[in-house]
Parts: sequence; structure tokens; C-alpha cells
Amino acid sequence: MKKLPPQAVILSLLTGQAQAALNFNLQSPVTPIAHQIYNLHTLILLVCLLIFFVVFGFMFYALFKHRKSTGHQASHFHQNFRLEVIWTLIPFLILIGIAIPTTKTVLAMKNVEHSDMNIKVTGHQWMWEYEYLGEGVRYVSNLGTPRDQIDNKVVKGAHYLLEVDRPLVVPTGKKVRILLTSADVIHSWWLPQFGVKQDAIPGFIHEAWFQVEKPGTYRGQCAELCGVGHGFMPIVVEALPPEQYDDWLKTQKISLAETSSTSSKTYTLAELTMHGEKVYLSRCAACHQANGQGIAGMFPPLIDGAPFSAGAGVTTPLAERGFWKDGKVVLGSKERHLDILMNGITGTAMQPMAAQLSDFDIAAVVSYERNSWGNKTGDTIQPAEVAALRKGVAK
Repeated sequence: MKKLPPQAVILSLLTGQAQAALNFNLQSPVTPIAHQIYNLHTLILLVCLLIFFVVFGFMFYALFKHRKSTGHQASHFHQNFRLEVIWTLIPFLILIGIAIPTTKTVLAMKNVEHSDMNIKVTGHQWMWEYEYLGEGVRYVSNLGTPRDQIDNKVVKGAHYLLEVDRPLVVPTGKKVRILLTSADVIHSWWLPQFGVKQDAIPGFIHEAWFQVEKPGTYRGQCAELCGVGHGFMPIVVEALPPEQYDDWLKTQKISLAETSSTSSKTYTLAELTMHGEKVYLSRCAACHQANGQGIAGMFPPLIDGAPFSAGAGVTTPLAERGFWKDGKVVLGSKERHLDILMNGITGTAMQPMAAQLSDFDIAAVVSYERNSWGNKTGDTIQPAEVAALRKGVAK
């Protein structure tokens, strides 16, 4: 992509061509908690502004009226009990005045009682997994920004790095309780317009809630530095009227039933690689790159015989699973390839995908990886093989 000269960049900013909006306040609140936070934020700013004018007003008045050029002589005093009490009491009362509404807001944020629905949110490097408890619906939300935009090959979209392939869908007017955890490192589910920012920590369940007032699409991000792909795990929530949400939920259940039936079908290599490419670009390309070359010293390439060097903390687990030997990648058999994808590699960022992908997705992405970027194994993996392996793992 051609680099713009500095004067062109300045001109674009002055003419309003920059994509970022110029905002000086919090985003517009759309939940009861977000309204409380917004009002509390405004109140404290006004208190700070009042303190500023009072303190600096007295200071500038004293500097002007008691300056030496007018012949004013400095007073000498050491103690004034009444003044000391006043300047101690006033800040104390200010803090109490701020603490009361702040405590009410914090308690309201933690009150998850009487919720209408529960959603489990699991953070992964680098995506969000949503499970509608009691409904049997679970899916993963990945970054939706095309790779060409990230690589500066095309013009960036209006929601660059703030778009996903599958948003979290919730009904308006319902109290939604979310239970947050993580499968690897610490993440943070942050949606400013909802007034929600809650850490997702491995081994712990944290709670938060929101109740969206009006339909719309709302965007947030992971707010905890969680690795090289931290900037690639946005949050998008689509709030629908209750009737439309019920229709969406029914559609999801039908789609899941249809997906489960694919395990009995047989696909050609072309069909598998076509679908596998889509799965790979949404789930694997962030680490292994769209061309399968990986990231030097961090994530290995997926090309048989490709050189890869990294620290022992990375190469040792790879070597133990037979994926790396003498400084080169060993693609190995399709059975081992399936095992690595489904069960992950302990000690590395390679997560187990068995619970995150369908049988068809796993079969397709492994077939794609084994027949792309110079890999010419000719292997086809059918969903039925994945289903059989999954049953064996369950046993």
C-alpha cells in the first residue's frame, strides 16, 4: 500500500477524512447501569470543576490583591485551629458525598438476582465463546474484519477490528446475566455502552449483567492485554425485540440440528477444502497467517518441512507431539493432525478445538491444511471420522 506523505495525512485530518470519531465523553448509555455510571461520571466531573474554580479562584485573588507591588506585607502565623478543621472537614464531606452514589452504583452492578436469562462467556486466544445456558445453543464469535484490511491491502472499513462473524444476540428489555471465564489467559469483556467491564480469569467464574433498552448493534473489545492477538477479539452484541429474538433462537436450534446431521455425509476434497479455507481464515489465520507461514519464534508454519526456530518453551511441546524435529515442521499423519487440532498442545497457545468446532468444520480445516501452501498429501478427512474420534475421546 502506498505510503502517504505527512502533508497529506495532516490535510485529511483537517478536512474530516479521518475515520475515528472525535468524542470527549463516554459513549451513549443504553442500559440502566450504564446510565448510572454516566450520571456518576458527570457528577464527579462537576464536583472537580467546582473545586478547581474555588481553589484557584482564592489563589489568584490572593496573588493579585496581596502582591508586594501594592505594598502589602506578608502575615506571619503558625497555627489556626479553626482553619485546619474547616479545610479537613470540607474534603471529608465531599468524599462522603461522592461515596454514597458510587456505592449504590457498584452494588447495583453486582446485583445479578432475578435475571431472565443466563449466558456463559468464555475467552479464548483470540475469540469469544457464547453458550446460552438451558437452550443448547453455543457458538464462537471471531473477528470479522477481512485479512486484507489488516494487512493494509485494501481500504479499512467503518468498523475496522470491531466486527465479528457471529455477534452475541440478546433480547431487549430482559435482564441478561453473563458468567465469564477463560480457557487460557486473562481476558476482559468490555462493552462501554452497557456499563460492563468484567475480567475473565481461568478457573474462576465472574458475573455481570445488563438490560438493553433499545434494539441496535453495540461494540466493545477485550480490555486485558492477552497476547499477540489481543487487538483481534472484539465484542459485538445485537439487541433484538423479544419476538425477533425468539425467532432467532429457533433458527439457531434448527441450524444446530442440521449441522449435526453432516457427520453422516461424505464430501469431496474440493468441498472440504472450500469450507476448510473459511474455517481456517476465521479461526487459525491469526496465529498461523493466511499463507500458513506462521509467526517466527511464536507460531509454527503448517507446511511440512518448513524451518521453524523458537525457544524451548515452544519447541519442546511441539517435539513431544511429533510436530517439530531438527528445526523443521513435521506435518505427520492425518490421525496425529486431527489429534492436535481437537486436543491442542499443552504448554503452547494451540487450544483444543473439539468443543469449539463441529465435525464438519474440523474435517474440512484439516483437509485444507494438508492440501494447501505446498502440502500435497491428497488426504480427505470426513466428518464421520471426526465423530468416531470424538466418541473415543468421550469414552
